Amino acid sequence: VQLQASGGGLVQAGASLRLSCAAPGSTLGTYSMAWFRQALGKEREFVAAIKWSGSTTVYADSVKGRFTISRVSAENAVYLQMNSLKPEDTAVYYCAAGRPVHSAMRSPAMYYYWGQGTLVTVSS
Repeated sequence: VQLQASGGGLVQAGASLRLSCAAPGSTLGTYSMAWFRQALGKEREFVAAIKWSGSTTVYADSVKGRFTISRVSAENAVYLQMNSLKPEDTAVYYCAAGRPVHSAMRSPAMYYYWGQGTLVTVSS
């Protein structure tokens, strides 16, 4: 499964962006999907995840209430709607696919496939 993340860019604080993750030639329907991010000089951190069925979503505390993860089966895509962006949201964002149990949805080790990353820069 090859994942393609897109939608990053340079925005001002308070703005919104929507990231997309697609998998041309593969189906994402049986995978739980997640977004992680890595800021310069920092470790990769969990942002949000959605179960393969779409019935469960999990968020990092730092983005809860501002970010929304969703999936559209008909489009074979997963999205991350980011609102009220802050400078500390600046990072490369990666989408990932895997089959983690619910308690492990935040763990990057549970995801098999990763996209190439898309850069989000939020200026103050």
